[in-house]
This record gives sequence, C-alpha cells and structure tokens, in this order.
Amino acid sequence: MYAVSDMNGSTAWTRRVTTPVRDFLRTEAGSAGVLVAAIVVAMIWANVADGSYEKFWHTDLSIHLGDMSVELTLREWVNSGLMTLFFLVVGLEARREFDLGDLRDRRRFILPAAAGVVGMILPVSIFLAVNHGGPGAVGWGVAMSTDTALALGLLALIGKRVPDQARLFLVTVSVVDDLVALLVIAVAYTDEISPIPLMIAVVLFAATLVLKRLKVRSGYAYVPFGLAIWGAMLASGIDPVVAGLALGLTAAAYTPARDELERASDVYRSFREQPTPELARFARVSMVQALSPNDRLQRTYQGWSSYLIVPLFGLANAGIAIDAHFLREAITSPVTIGVFLAYVLGKPIAVTGVSALIAVVTRGRIRPGVGWASVLGSGTIAGIGFTVSFLIAALAFEGPMLAEAKLGVLAAAVAAAVLTWTEFRITFMLPKPRRAVALLGDADQLTDLIPDVDEERDHIRGPADASVTLVEYGDFQCPYCGRAEPIVREVLTDDDLRFVWRNLPLTDVHPHAQLAAQAAEAAGLQGKFWDMHDLLLENQEKLRVMDLLGYARQLELDEERFHADMTQPACTDRIVADVESADLSGVSGTPTFFINGQRHYGAYDVHTLKEAIRLARIRAKIAARRH
Repeated sequence: MYAVSDMNGSTAWTRRVTTPVRDFLRTEAGSAGVLVAAIVVAMIWANVADGSYEKFWHTDLSIHLGDMSVELTLREWVNSGLMTLFFLVVGLEARREFDLGDLRDRRRFILPAAAGVVGMILPVSIFLAVNHGGPGAVGWGVAMSTDTALALGLLALIGKRVPDQARLFLVTVSVVDDLVALLVIAVAYTDEISPIPLMIAVVLFAATLVLKRLKVRSGYAYVPFGLAIWGAMLASGIDPVVAGLALGLTAAAYTPARDELERASDVYRSFREQPTPELARFARVSMVQALSPNDRLQRTYQGWSSYLIVPLFGLANAGIAIDAHFLREAITSPVTIGVFLAYVLGKPIAVTGVSALIAVVTRGRIRPGVGWASVLGSGTIAGIGFTVSFLIAALAFEGPMLAEAKLGVLAAAVAAAVLTWTEFRITFMLPKPRRAVALLGDADQLTDLIPDVDEERDHIRGPADASVTLVEYGDFQCPYCGRAEPIVREVLTDDDLRFVWRNLPLTDVHPHAQLAAQAAEAAGLQGKFWDMHDLLLENQEKLRVMDLLGYARQLELDEERFHADMTQPACTDRIVADVESADLSGVSGTPTFFINGQRHYGAYDVHTLKEAIRLARIRAKIAARRH
C-alpha cells in the first residue's frame, strides 16, 4: 500500500524513517555539507569582520510573560534552546533502534555501550594527563563526546560503501556518550542547582509519561509540557538540552498496526462518501495517529535539526579569531594538545580496544555486529567532537582558552576524518572475501520473519538450495504490488535466489483481494499457483468471481474443483496463516519484503533490491564458512 514512483519503482516510503537508520543516515550525509559550510562561514566572519561576530552572538534577546522572563544571548538561545530539539532527535533515533532495530536484542547493546563509556574515560584521562596541575584541567569534559550528526555525515561522505551496521554501531556509541556528557553538564558544569525548578521539571516529565500511558496521541498535548520542562530546567541551572534527549528516549517506535490502518481507511471511506471538513479532519488525524510517536516526531523535527539547527549551532560557535600570535600560543597550549590527542588517539583506542576485550573475555558470545575494520573506522570517526564539546567548552572556559579548546576540537575533527578515510581506503583494497569479513563481520543476524520459510507449505519460486531467499507479503489487488512485480521478475534472473509469496489481502481497501488470494491458493491445489499468481497481478482491475473463473479456464484447471476449493479450509486456512505470520513479523502494508529473514526497509527498485540481495549473499557465505 506504499506509494511507488511511476518513474523507477521506488517507494515514497524511502522518505520515512524506519530502522536500522537508512533515511536518518542519508539525511545526515546531506546535512554534513551544510554544517561544514556553516563552520567555514563562522571562521571567515570571525576573522574579517573586526569583532562583529562575537558582538552579534552576544546580543540579548528576552521573552517576558507577566512576572516571568527568560533573558539569554542569541548564542545561548541556539545552544540551550534550539539544540534541545537536536538532542530530541538523537533520543528518538536511539529509541527506534531499541524498539525496531538490532538493539531490540539487548545483548547487542552491551558492547557499543561499553565502548561508548570507555571511549569517554580514556580521552578524558589523556586530556587530564596533558593538563595535569594546569588551569586547563577544568575543561576535561570538552574531550569526551562524539558529535553524532557530523560524524555520521562525514562517515557517509568518506565511506559510501560502509555497511549500515557500522553506522548503527557508531550511533549507539555516540548516543551513550551524548547521554553521559549531558549528565556531566548537569552535574560537573552547573555552578548552582535550584532544587524547586528541578523538582518541577521532574514532575512535568512524569506527567508526560502519564499522558503516554493513557495513550494520548495528539502531539499538541505534549507541547506545553515540553516548553514547561525546558523552562524549569533552565531555571534550575541545568542546561535544558538534557530534557530533549530524555523526551526523545520516551517516544516509542513501532510499525503501524493493521487494525489502526483499517480504522483509518474506514474514516477515509466515510469522508469519500460525505466530504465534510469534520470528516476530513478525522481522516487526517486517524492516518497520522496510526504512525508511532517516534515516527511522527522524527518526521517533524529531523529536517529542521539536520539542515537548520546544527548548522546554526556551528555558525554561532565555530568562529575563532586566528592570527599568528594566537596560533603560536595555541599549538603549544596544553588545552589544544590535550583535546586533539584525546580525540585522535583516545577514541579509536578505546572503542576498538574495549570491543576486542569483550569479544575475548566472552569467547565471542558478545562481539561486534560488524567487522573489525568497521569497528576501527567507527573509533576513528568518533574522534569528531563538536556540539557537546563546544557546549562544555563555553561553560568551562572563556577568552583565549575557549578559543584554544575550539581549535583543538576542529583540528581533531579534520584529523579523524582523514584517518577514517585512510582506514577504509586500505580496507577496500583487500581481496573481496577478506574485505567482506573486515566490513561485515561474522556475527549472526537477527531474524524478523516469523515463521521461517517452510518448503512444505510456502509457495517457492527458484532453486531450493539458493543462498538468498526473498519473501514478499503481497495483495493481488494492491497496485504497488503490481508495480513491484516486474522488478521482482528482473531480480529473479539471479540463479542463486528463491522467491516466496505470502498473502496479505488488505480487505479494508481492496474488496477483491481476499477472493483473489483464495483463487491463487485453489489454483495451487492443482499445481498452478504461480501461473495464477502471474495472471492476477497482470489483471488487477479484473478480479471478480467471473474473472477468476475465466483465469481458471485459461489455465486449463478443473473449473468445478477450482470453484469448490476456493472456499475450502485448505485455501482459507492457508491465507489466515499468512496473515497471522504478517502480524507476527510486524507487517501491516504491501508489498513488504524480507531478505534471508531480515526485513528490507526503504526502496524496492531493482538497484536497491539487488544491492540488498548482494549483501545478504555475502553474509550467507561468511556464515557458511564459519559453520
């Protein structure tokens, strides 16, 4: 039921954020260029405009509401206001991976979480060793946090063939250190905490959890609470960006339930019969509320975060006035050197080392979901710190030391990007089998398909010993299944691929889908399932009973038996079993594909499907060699 482009067969679903993180990563790759441009503009502005950069960002902007007021500079509005939405998006992505991605197996969280924690402790230790006994030691928090958005964006740009699982590993490591870093801001870099506003923020946060428990789905109901929590955190003395991450982590992610989709289509039909403004509003609300809170919030804020908020943060904070005197001081400053070494050496050593240690100690029971080249690349690119680093630097330093800390962060980001590019460049020069293991690893993949393909009951097309199995949940009346059919046919020219069709008739929107599925199953009882399958998808506008009988005649079936079998349990029970398996596998729309048991998210054009099948085949070969 997902929209497909007439041009290339790719689905509009590719713009929806699903898991593991494909759309999110694609968006971040695009926004990385915007952020880098903002950093360059800030540097130029700070060096050619004779002090106007700092003067502009120190402009006061206040909001008064009765006796209450918020008075911040423009830079503080960006750092403590808009960045709250950035950390909301970070929290949303982390929660999505816990609910729908590989991290739903909680054991897979242990290793990247440990890498994230140690990946903060070691860099901080390096920074403190360099600054031991000096005034710069107070800024130890600058050296610990990876910038998730910039690191992912640059990783996508410099390592376009890096597997998504490597980026997922980096996301997990980054989210852990974002969370710890925000706690550090709240505890170590807060001069004075006012307990009453903090208690108010906690009570308001609890109230949002109650609303969630009561299944209040309107986003407007949460907006006043979010604003109030932000204001209370600000009044407490704790940087309110912490609230964004906390709220993001509470937003559950799930695939739309079929009963909710059916309810939405019922409301839409009512609107079609009686197009009134009230029914139009009900139809819109029903369709939007069928999506998870996580999905709705990401769709609302992700673009703003990637293309406006983070670049604006870079513009407001990256400007450093550089001259010969400053450079002479900075390159020998313990602050600059400590930050640079902490990120460039501390991050990759910690991330790779702790991953290897856990794998050895657990004898491989807990190991990275990617290859060691991907782990090392995640460690080197984790040396990019920006958002949280600059936030802490602004809290810990002022004057020349603040500029030195920022220079160390920016220099480390450049070095980390170069190291990552070099590491992946060397990896891609390896022979194909070694390169595959180095990038993908040999860990077992999670299975989304329930139950697994059964040769005794499933309809299978292609060689039984194929290394890759493509499963489609489809609806014979669904126009998008019809458009996907020639794409599947082209993919099936692969002689190491088998194809499985499972029925998911969407009877609430396709009134003839159930009968068509029964016709295909009845034809299957006479050994002609795939012949009927092809005819039905070629003639989706003609699926009435007389049409189905005509197709049986065309296929030279026993018409009386065919007509009788359509209503027999042998056919109807099989369709019910397929629908139940769709529910167990989290499928609510058609077409939905699974490749070797893993759900395929995103486009289902020829190129994308072939690439996903290629990766699945590589993983299958790696698993076969391991076993």
